[in-house]
Amino acid sequence: MRCIRAILVMLVAAATPAVGQIDSAIFEGMPARNIGPAGMSGRVAVVTAVESDLSTMYVGTATGGIWKSVDRGITWIPIFDDQPASSIGDIAVFQPVPDIVWAGTGEGNVRNSAGVGNGIYKSLDAGATWIHLGLEHSERIHRVVLHPSDPDIAYLAVMGPTWSDGEERGVYRTTDGGSTWERVLYVNERTGAADLVMDPTNPNKLFAALWEHRREPWFFTSGGPGSGLYVTHDGGDNWKRFGEEDGLPKGELGRMGLAMA
Repeated sequence: MRCIRAILVMLVAAATPAVGQIDSAIFEGMPARNIGPAGMSGRVAVVTAVESDLSTMYVGTATGGIWKSVDRGITWIPIFDDQPASSIGDIAVFQPVPDIVWAGTGEGNVRNSAGVGNGIYKSLDAGATWIHLGLEHSERIHRVVLHPSDPDIAYLAVMGPTWSDGEERGVYRTTDGGSTWERVLYVNERTGAADLVMDPTNPNKLFAALWEHRREPWFFTSGGPGSGLYVTHDGGDNWKRFGEEDGLPKGELGRMGLAMA
């Protein structure tokens, strides 16, 4: 009897339409769209190494802090987790004394999910401990450029806020190891320093790429009258802006990346 009842139940179930079945044609006019989350993982902002010991490397990540390897990348340890910022823009090792390491916080790849930083940090013990040296409103420090022989001189390319105006932008210089900072190149509250390079044969000659930009919820403005390419021959005291007469394109410029052979 039980067997007959079980068979009847199975036959009824097979004859009943499955609950929730919907004709997919109803939704043909509604394409799928991504509604989140918007956070992106896995970006690496910077990789640098100790030139006298290539076993030692540092990696700065978009939102994961700083990682260090002392065995050529076989194993990694996080060395920035106890700091109040997790987004890294750049890392620079003072090669004559590699225990001196600088870290600029705030990723410089300004997509809508990019993290922000809270200024510049310095370590005197190869990343074991860190000292915060200011510029807490910079949000993004995309480049840290060190003098090749003087540990007290450093330059920062500060992009500043992406979603709002901000005065803490441009190129900054310290001559006392980071105790004080001087802004040596500034255009306006929407234009930050997107890149900075130093002539490897002349530490007083630097090129800076300034970039006017603004991100808003539904669009992104890249470029504007504040963008430009600059050079200094006296360590940042004076700057010259390149123009059409120097071979640059006519009109407003966008973001520029710099490198020197």
